[in-house]
Amino acid sequence: MSENNKIPARNTGRAVRRALVRTRGGLGKVPGPSTNPATNLLIADIAIRGASRLFRRTVEIGLLRAKFPPEKARDIVEGRTLGQTLVSAGIARVATRSLPGALLVAGGLFAKAVFDRSLSRRESSRRGEQALDNQADNAD
Repeated sequence: MSENNKIPARNTGRAVRRALVRTRGGLGKVPGPSTNPATNLLIADIAIRGASRLFRRTVEIGLLRAKFPPEKARDIVEGRTLGQTLVSAGIARVATRSLPGALLVAGGLFAKAVFDRSLSRRESSRRGEQALDNQADNAD
């Protein structure tokens, strides 16, 4: 790419370079909801986080519905404590910040899966269902 305008070098093709130039020119003309770019960034951040949260809840409830009735699945997701939410968010942040963090989290999840498999299938299932029942009771 050339340094001054960040357009790909000639070997990428004229059509690609023309499309990039047109796109960049058009994006500069699209106004945000506010004249302040910091406010536009804040609005975009809130919208993305809201959509992400809705998607996450939908996926969690969908996974739980495979084993539980829809009402109980919703109660399990809603019954999550603040501590569980913060720990989950913290672990996800560690995993996404760096490769060593991702390896650490993946290793921990692997160790947990191995531990669960070391218990009898019935015992492991009972512990998990008991934890989810307690979580569902917190939703009330």
